[in-house]
Amino acid sequence: MRIALDAMGADSAPDAEVEGAIRAAPGLKGHEVVLVGDEARIAQAAARLGGIPSGIVVRHASQVVTMDDPPVEAMRRKPDSSIARCIEMMATGEADAVVSAGNTGAVVAFATFKLGLLEGVRRPGIAVAMPTRRAERTLVIDCGANVNCTPEHLLQYGIMASAYARHVFGASHPRVGLLNIGEESIKGNRLVKHAQKLLETSALNFIGNVEGRDVFSGEADVVVCEGFVGNVLLKVSEGMAETILSMMKEAIQRTLRRRIGALLCKYAMLELKAKVDYAEFGGAPLLGVNGTVTICHGGSDHRAIAAAVRIAAEAAAHKVNQHIVAGLRTRRAS
Repeated sequence: MRIALDAMGADSAPDAEVEGAIRAAPGLKGHEVVLVGDEARIAQAAARLGGIPSGIVVRHASQVVTMDDPPVEAMRRKPDSSIARCIEMMATGEADAVVSAGNTGAVVAFATFKLGLLEGVRRPGIAVAMPTRRAERTLVIDCGANVNCTPEHLLQYGIMASAYARHVFGASHPRVGLLNIGEESIKGNRLVKHAQKLLETSALNFIGNVEGRDVFSGEADVVVCEGFVGNVLLKVSEGMAETILSMMKEAIQRTLRRRIGALLCKYAMLELKAKVDYAEFGGAPLLGVNGTVTICHGGSDHRAIAAAVRIAAEAAAHKVNQHIVAGLRTRRAS
């Protein structure tokens, strides 16, 4: 298996990607990581870490898609960008998975137009794993790929995310919830009400409407929403986690007694930090495209990149896309 890693996407590129690839490579059991980007800069970053080890190769790309580049314009003006070359490798069969921490809109656009959509899929969706009070994770879809959803799109998101949760997270019969302003069926806008009816009559394990607070309770394995709402939920969650940790640190530092107390619960604090740190989750799969594409946070460090590479390899190995197509076929046949 070959994983194409966009080496120019993260805010700290290519250092984060190079170190992430080096850290991930030993656990990939013979799989190869292809670092795609500015060859000279990649070589400089690798030299600081002792060079490029076996299992990692470099492919040059002369252009970089910035976070300010409009996606469609980037496709037209930057055909030799690291994102474009990664997607092309998948399209031609040179790569089995793609990982990028670059411009999300550009990754979605390149993947949608160059790879196409899976049979029966109408819109791709970004599925983000959220931490919960339980050991399991909640997969929220969509978190920004499609802000103009129809009820059918939301149903398909439920089908796609359920397949991912089952075959990658190991949820035997994923519980699917629909994000709404209340649990009652009479609540919500027209989109949510119509989507609820479709989900209720589907073969999914639909548990009904869930509220924002339920995302983190572990009541559902999959939470379905439109891309605008999902992206706001994601950004608010990230900001809240960072704020709470920062406030706790400031409060602990105020007195000697608190600092001593913090030492006594050091490992509990580290466990909490790891649970809400997006770096532990790596990246988010772009479900629905005809390939395995994982999108990372722009601020990803080497830990997040390494985790994303491993997640992408696992998704490709479990043939998630085949299960998604099978689920959509069952939907059309019913």
